[in-house]
Amino acid sequence: MNWLRTAIAMAALAGLAVAGYWGVTYFNLNPTREVGAVVDEFNGVKVFYNGGVNNSEGRNLYRDGYNLGIKYQCVEFVKRYYFERFSHRMPDPYGHARDFFDPRAAQGALNGKRALVQYRNGQSEKPRIDDLIVFAPTLFNPYGHVAIVAGVTDREVEIVQQNPGPFADSRARFAMDTTQGRWTVSGGTLGWLRPASAPPSPPPAVASEAH
Repeated sequence: MNWLRTAIAMAALAGLAVAGYWGVTYFNLNPTREVGAVVDEFNGVKVFYNGGVNNSEGRNLYRDGYNLGIKYQCVEFVKRYYFERFSHRMPDPYGHARDFFDPRAAQGALNGKRALVQYRNGQSEKPRIDDLIVFAPTLFNPYGHVAIVAGVTDREVEIVQQNPGPFADSRARFAMDTTQGRWTVSGGTLGWLRPASAPPSPPPAVASEAH
């Protein structure tokens, strides 16, 4: 009967783990914030608090039916940001955060589902303010994450994000390294997207020789 007790104990532990995951990701555990409250703003576009990362407050539709996403997920913010700031509509208005990066698209080519030019992490194109940056899924976040680039230096990238978790900040910074003209952003970054109408990046600076 020892095997039966062991099986029951393991099932109970699994049930507790599932219940714990559900509670942490679907409910607001931060008593100092209310779901739907404005926690940040960037270029006039508001960032709302969502509580648990899997919480849903219904779909945000523009008056003509265009899908901006599920309130107040990370995808809803980046789509609303591009819609309000650039009047940009994505041909495919659905998908998880991970789906915003197309691994089949060539460097600097158009991501057809998003109608944005896509750049891979670790290549010659440096991120810019206003870029839509995409992060890979993780063990505890199988959907990935998206945000907007709010600041760039030669050493780090600052993002503004929605739905990072009940106690996380709407701003985050990630180290960036450059080696032989290739820019690599940490944090599981897949790449970044921007409007095709954006001006081209300036050529990399070349050190002048001493005479």
